[in-house]
Amino acid sequence: MTLLTAHKILISTAVVFFFGFALWELRNYFDTENLWAAFRGLLYLLVTLGFGLYLRSLKKWVK
Repeated sequence: MTLLTAHKILISTAVVFFFGFALWELRNYFDTENLWAAFRGLLYLLVTLGFGLYLRSLKKWVK
């Protein structure tokens, strides 16, 4: 296994976990109407998007 493959696995795992965290916090917001939960949920979605874009950009690094 190359270092790039291990890196892709770790970033993919981070995408899945942050997406799960986002869903969990958004569900918490709809249950309790806590604005901090909505903020955290949207923040986790942005982190998920960032990691996803980074994962897609790794194809450019491989020559």
